[in-house]
Amino acid sequence: MQYTQLTDADVRHMLDTIGVRDIGELFRDIPPSARLDRPLCLPAPLTEMELLADLNRLAGNNTSVDDAVCFLGGGMYDHFIPTVVDALASQSEFVTAYTPYQAEASQGALQAFYEYQTLICMLTGMEVSNASLYEGATAAAEAVLMARAITGRRGVVVSSAVHPHTREVLATYLKELPIDIVVVETLDGRIRPEGLRQAVNDQTAAVLIQTPNVFGCLESLDQFSAIAHGAGAIVIASVDPISCVLLKRPGDLGADIVVGDAQPLGIPMSYGGPSCGFMACREQFMRKMPGRLVGATRDRAGRRAFCLTLQTREQHIRRERATSNICTNQGLLALRVAIYLSAMGRRGLAQVASMCLDKAHYAAQKLSDLSGFELRFQAPFFKEFVVRTTKGVDRVLAHCRSRGIQAGVPLAPWYEDLADSFLVAVTEKRTRAEIDAWAKALSEV
Repeated sequence: MQYTQLTDADVRHMLDTIGVRDIGELFRDIPPSARLDRPLCLPAPLTEMELLADLNRLAGNNTSVDDAVCFLGGGMYDHFIPTVVDALASQSEFVTAYTPYQAEASQGALQAFYEYQTLICMLTGMEVSNASLYEGATAAAEAVLMARAITGRRGVVVSSAVHPHTREVLATYLKELPIDIVVVETLDGRIRPEGLRQAVNDQTAAVLIQTPNVFGCLESLDQFSAIAHGAGAIVIASVDPISCVLLKRPGDLGADIVVGDAQPLGIPMSYGGPSCGFMACREQFMRKMPGRLVGATRDRAGRRAFCLTLQTREQHIRRERATSNICTNQGLLALRVAIYLSAMGRRGLAQVASMCLDKAHYAAQKLSDLSGFELRFQAPFFKEFVVRTTKGVDRVLAHCRSRGIQAGVPLAPWYEDLADSFLVAVTEKRTRAEIDAWAKALSEV
């Protein structure tokens, strides 16, 4: 590629063509007070070699899960990712995460999305899945809008143990809409049936329950589903997909819409994103589902083919009929999920879930031997639990970091009454030696 340096005559010719005297006249609509009357304060230019060295130096300031033992959770988890996921997802055919506009010409991409949808339905116990959403928080917010469209009601009941980030996204989504949000508080880390029963009424469109919740505690989804359905409300379950393999699937516990973040299924933590949101629902609600839905059909020669069965966004149908303005799906990350689930299989996933459960409970048991530490809640948990300490959360976590251990997530930024507590996640990657080292680091504070 060749570049041509513009001469003064070239610039003058362009200005004459568009009818302005000088370049300054192009910015006449910008008030002088808003203009910069000096050169930008930029450093001297670097050669490519110097630039790469500087970027590597900056990157070296980060600490990845390869550099420290990770017990962080709260939405992002250090799960093992088989090499085959990177090997297949990095093929040049999948370099874009965007759904092609001439979708039916891309049968390989559509088949990948179709397989993803099938696997999500099997995992959640639901009948229909879309081809993914942005991440777990927006998936939950879209599910609430979907419930509003189904019921025509204007209320949503949310547990305070739903992840605070999800509740913030939901509040942003609903800020300009006539929808009332009612938050049900928890007791010992979980909401109580009587609290939910008091909150729902004949104007409740949806009840949003997270299980395992943000504290790692398991909620009584079947009991809450019965209460919500008794008031004519839609039940939205936000779940950890790994837990669905070991516990009863949310679809079998009465959920109408199941959402969550697919990050545990073959997506690296990547310092917080990007991720992939999944959504599945009962077939009767399929036409209210946002995003894309890929279906299987036959072409004119009778061969198996794939097509976009539903595209319920504004660009494809009349605005008043659109269910959402979600414009695309996380195609590349949904592909990683499909590869991960296929590679692991039912038995492999069950082993991952069992290891998470067993190792988390082993770590929690180690706390009983430590002075100044205890479990904050006594409710059943899956792979996360909350630790209360009398030694100062910041001090404890800082000491563990000095030992090469990311010991947990402080809860004070999310819950003022839990300033003495931190959240611990234990995945299948954590070894007995690492858990013992974690407990030893706590005991040294």
